Amino acid sequence: MGRRIRIAAAAAATLIAGLSTVVSAGPAAAAADPLVASGRPAASPVAPDGSKLFSFSVVDGQHLKLEVFSAAMNKPITVEVQRPADASVPRPTLYLLNGAGGGEDSASWDAQAPDALKFMADKNVNVVQPVGGAWSYYADWRASDPTLGVNKWQTFFTQELPPIIDGALGTNGINSIAGLSTSGTSVLELAIAKKGLYKSVAAYSGCAQISDPIGYRFVNLAVDIWGGGNTVNMYGPENDPMWAAHDPYVHADQLRGMNLFISSGSGLPGKYDTLNGQYALPGAGGLANQLIIGGVIEAAVNGCSHNLQLKLNQLGIPATYDFPSTGTHSWGYWYDDLIQSWPVLAKGLGLPV
Repeated sequence: MGRRIRIAAAAAATLIAGLSTVVSAGPAAAAADPLVASGRPAASPVAPDGSKLFSFSVVDGQHLKLEVFSAAMNKPITVEVQRPADASVPRPTLYLLNGAGGGEDSASWDAQAPDALKFMADKNVNVVQPVGGAWSYYADWRASDPTLGVNKWQTFFTQELPPIIDGALGTNGINSIAGLSTSGTSVLELAIAKKGLYKSVAAYSGCAQISDPIGYRFVNLAVDIWGGGNTVNMYGPENDPMWAAHDPYVHADQLRGMNLFISSGSGLPGKYDTLNGQYALPGAGGLANQLIIGGVIEAAVNGCSHNLQLKLNQLGIPATYDFPSTGTHSWGYWYDDLIQSWPVLAKGLGLPV
């Protein structure tokens, strides 16, 4: 859901004509990374459906901003990249997804938990954060939505973006993926949709169930009530077969062979639920929101997470779980989750812990 419970405004995108290059890094930073030094991508690949890199900008010595045209959605998507500590050889990629607002609002890793990117800064991995897809669950919707537009995010993440990232950044082709809240659901579905694309998957405070009555209403709460969309345009009316077809819990057997990390708090107040704390919503009203709404949401996804644990155990599929006795649906706990999940993510990426 993100930390701020409100309707996200969809960002208007304009097509960018041609590949442009902007360089703003200093000489010392440029020497550390060949892409920064040249101000150009390693290559300009085109995905099979015609999706391609439209622009490539150097933000600083370790950060890039890409615009990737999605043929499926007929618009450019902003992609933020943090480069490896040592980019002298091809490195793996971690796709780090934002919450329900898709990074279009202030509920993003950059805005709410910048220490997470600092934690990753000394790792030899490309950290890729697409910006967009607010309230879409990063799914391929069956129909265009009057409010949320055309959503073909599963296609973007599994078919369009990977070859462009691999080519433009000169990666070694090894990927892992992590996401929080609604994206904690999405990362599981994306991994199932494209077996072998992601070696490790980390889901923080996500609910794998979307087709049972509780899970379906949970998705409707996010998409319809908070996002202003209509889930009929997503997977059809309740009980439509598309819901079960895209339910990670129903298809949990397809997670076999991946390195899995599943986490959620209990919903009870914890160390980050303090007045005007670093990871708390501001003011007394913000704290009340975090404690009450964030507590209820986290208690619900905690039930989902334990259900998934039971299902995976029944299937004989190993996973790493982190279920602390406290914690609301908020950024401080997701920052902790990222750190706790790093050994699992690193294993899939072929990196040392």
